[in-house]
Amino acid sequence: MERLARWVPGITVVRTYEKSWFRKDFVAALVLTALLVPQGMAYAELAGLPAVTGLYTTVAALLGYAIFGPSRIMVLGPDSSLAPVIAAIIAPLVIGDSPAEAVALAGMLAILAGLIEILVGVAKLGTVTDLLSMPVRIGYLNGIALLVLVSQLPKLFGFSTDGDDFISDIVEFVKGVVAGETVAPSLLLGMGAIVVMLVGRRFAPRVPWVLVAVIASIAVVAILGLADEGVSVVGTLPSGFPSPTFPSVPMDDLGPLLAGALAIAIVSVADTAALSRSFSAKRGERVDQNHEAVGLGAANVAAGLFQGFPMSASSSRTVVAESVGSKTQLTGVLSAMAIIVLLVGANSLLADLPSSVLAAVVIVASFGLFDLATVRWLA
Repeated sequence: MERLARWVPGITVVRTYEKSWFRKDFVAALVLTALLVPQGMAYAELAGLPAVTGLYTTVAALLGYAIFGPSRIMVLGPDSSLAPVIAAIIAPLVIGDSPAEAVALAGMLAILAGLIEILVGVAKLGTVTDLLSMPVRIGYLNGIALLVLVSQLPKLFGFSTDGDDFISDIVEFVKGVVAGETVAPSLLLGMGAIVVMLVGRRFAPRVPWVLVAVIASIAVVAILGLADEGVSVVGTLPSGFPSPTFPSVPMDDLGPLLAGALAIAIVSVADTAALSRSFSAKRGERVDQNHEAVGLGAANVAAGLFQGFPMSASSSRTVVAESVGSKTQLTGVLSAMAIIVLLVGANSLLADLPSSVLAAVVIVASFGLFDLATVRWLA
């Protein structure tokens, strides 16, 4: 039993859980859910997938990691730095405009990345990621941040473009603005959300400003009927939660997916290990990085089986969970249950959420990826 508990830490949490922890885990789950829902949907769209798949990914990641993840505070889910990478991997493989095919490819990508991550942990290679040099990681994150920012500008302004790389994205965005395609109410809602999140976070960092911006924008759209005035909204989400299904993809696509999965696994394991070490040291705990890789891999496999996509650890959401007193992985389990309730019983609750506000959430998240201070130090 003890040997099993080493690789399935959720068993130890259940056996040692104290009743006094529940209140803190419950409150942390409520606050965390408010952040997980809009971010999950936003990052799904950034990956070129239906918004609801971000919620499927979030639920699977939280539950998978709660069982197999060793850190009691870590929060996993869709990631802003991985989303554009996912889009770049699956976009060339999708024939025409087929969301179902894109979802299947993303699911297989998550499963392959997860299996690689599990292999890394079982083979005790988790510490190898320490060898990934700082300049490479900083350059990668800054580059991703710039790509994310540019890719979201058209959505923030209320229109769409056909750019397929960084330069064409900029060109198409400028053409759209010059041609007068900007939808003023969408831009105002998006810019307002950015101001609320940035200013609010500065003066009251414990308040879930993402939730405040989302609720306010939904209320404005509903009251003023802006969806009928050209403002793009999320719309009613599919009702229910999917059953586990192994994604079906053409054999010819497995090669490109495997190559992409390897790159995603390396980055995800490295980022998760660094975040895990930081928080475990802060809490006076010790987390085995090989077990961390297995937990990450299990979460990714679960996401792939439930129409999700590759994900990783989240520093911002982990910080939120810790700041409001989360004690164990039960916080993630309760958050996952709350999202399932949303999908099953209140799937129209976010129907009036403006797409420009989702873009604002991603843009604000991209600011956190820039590390210009380290770049100047390295220079």
